[in-house]
Formats: sequence, C-alpha cells, structure tokens
Amino acid sequence: MTASVAAGIRLPPVIGQRAQRWPLRWSPRRQTRDGFNFPLRNEERMSGESVVSPVPAASTRTTSFKGASPSSKYVKLNVGGALYYTTMQTLTKQDTMLKAMFSGRMEVLTDSEGWILIDRCGKHFGAVLNYLRDGAVPLPETNREIEELLAEAKYYLVQGLVEECQAALQQKETYEPFCKVPVITSNKEEQRLIATSKKPAVKLLYNRSNNKYSYTSNSDDNMLKNIELFDKLSLRFNGRVLFIKDVLGDEICCWSFYGQGRKIAEVCCTSIVYATEKKQTKVEFPEARIYEETLNILLYETQDGRGPDNALLEATGGAAGRSHHLEEEEERERIERVRRIHIKRPDDRSHLHQ
Repeated sequence: MTASVAAGIRLPPVIGQRAQRWPLRWSPRRQTRDGFNFPLRNEERMSGESVVSPVPAASTRTTSFKGASPSSKYVKLNVGGALYYTTMQTLTKQDTMLKAMFSGRMEVLTDSEGWILIDRCGKHFGAVLNYLRDGAVPLPETNREIEELLAEAKYYLVQGLVEECQAALQQKETYEPFCKVPVITSNKEEQRLIATSKKPAVKLLYNRSNNKYSYTSNSDDNMLKNIELFDKLSLRFNGRVLFIKDVLGDEICCWSFYGQGRKIAEVCCTSIVYATEKKQTKVEFPEARIYEETLNILLYETQDGRGPDNALLEATGGAAGRSHHLEEEEERERIERVRRIHIKRPDDRSHLHQ
C-alpha cells in the first residue's frame, strides 16, 4: 500500500496503479566542480559530505570510445566508485593515457548506465583533472599524499604533474641535524629553555668584548679551548644533556650547570691579575672541573620518564635526593645557594713580574 492510499486520498485508477508500481522517492542532489548535478548516494545523505563509495554493480561492456562528440559534451567517469563529470576537451587536452582512452585508440569499459569505468582509486583523480584543465594544481601538504598523487600521475602518464610531485618530495626531504645547540637571545628565553627541559643543562657564556682590561698572552688560547670542550661535550652527551650557548651575557667566560630547572653549579674561568702598573684579565681552562660538574648533573637525568634516581642523588649528596627532608625555608635557601667555583689565582702585588 502506498502512502497516498494509507492517507485516505483517492487517486484516479491509472495514477493509483502507477503509484503502487513506482512509489515516488525524493532524491537530494549535489553539484560537482563542473556544475553538473546528480543524485547523492545513501552514504552521502547520511554523513552530509561527499564520500567515495562503491557504485552498485551493473552489467558492463567493453567498447571503443568515439571521440567525435563536441568538446562541450560531458563524459561520465566512475573511478574506483567516485563519480566525475568532465568534458572531452579536458580529457584530450594533453598527451596522456586519458587522451588515448577517449580518442578511440584504447577500449574502455562502460556499464549499463553509460558510466565509463576506470579501475583506480578516485581519491586524487580530481587533482589530475584540475591539472589537465589548468596546467597546475595545489599539491597536498603531506609526503604520503604527494606520493599517492604521484602514483596516479604516473598511471595516467601526466608527465608535468609527475615532475611537480617529484620536485615537491625532494624539497620536503629535509634532514634534521643530529646535534642541536641553541644560542639564546634573552634571559627570558634562557629561563624558558631550562624550565621546560626534561634534561639537565649546561650553558657556556663567552663574550670576549666584556673585558675592560687587556688580556694575558694565553687568554685567547684558553678561550678557544673552553669553546672546543663545550662542542665536544655537546656531541658526547647529545640527547642526555641540553647544551646552550650565550654570547650576550655579562661574563667573559663562565660555565653554568642546571638540574631539574635550577642552577646547581657555576665555573667561572676568568680572573684579574696584576702586570706592570696595570691590571689584566686572564682566562683559564679548568678542564677537570668542567668534566666533573658535567658528570655531576647527569645525576639529574630522568630514568625512563620517571625522573632522576632520588636514592642515587641522596647517596651522592645530590640536592634533589634530600629535598623532601627539608623544611620550606631550608629548601628556599638551598635553591638560592649555588656552588660557585672560581679559578684561584693570586691577585696581590707579589706577582708584579708575572
């Protein structure tokens, strides 16, 4: 029984028979890029968006497509279940496999409704058509999708699109350096880097222009040795320790060591010495002390994401290991107290002739 009969509406006999045989169904329609409307499939009605889904099976036949029709006529394409309308002019615009298919040189497979079947994924076929229309097309953002589009372009023999995809993939193949050492630009940036890092940190501050005196004869050599040691340590402990360079600070040459976001130790490598009737700045290279402090901050390294080993810190006298035993005031004093290590050099007049 049809809806009209159920509602009590009387129809003429002929119309009533047709209504029983062919009940009316409203079919929403969508518009393609080329402006042609066709009914939406059930999956598209449910989701509200265009979905690539299989078209119901229909009888198919193999024919030779005759390309003598005017270029304004549309061609119906079923590419892996995705339906496309385009023109003969677009399909034969460039020397591709599609031109061979629709110029009569190749046989095509059609179903009973006249759809020409192409056994390929229809995800990127729209991009292929756009390239044939305009000679250019925006490429996908990810490498994976560009590779998918490249495979389709190779299949359809669209050489220009193949070259664009290959060039885009070569540009995206950037190599990340194994070892990265940030050079800070402000105190705020330094604080953020150290506070957000899950690794202990080593910072080398060197700024040769801060000196208001002359340097001793071997100061330049020692400055270079400090910089060279920093570079070697950054390679040796890359991935375990965050290494930072500072070329804007107030010191001439100074190492700082951080654990759990706070400064643990500091090694200053400069001192003032007296030469004949004048003062000079001397830069030292305390290699052993720098190695010692670098190894000390490894105690603050996280263990499998669980944080540093508190038992090991407590056994070795590390501050973090015993922090839970301290009162708030003692904890505050401990954070503010930093072990500062200065190179002990005599600065009295007894070394005038050094």
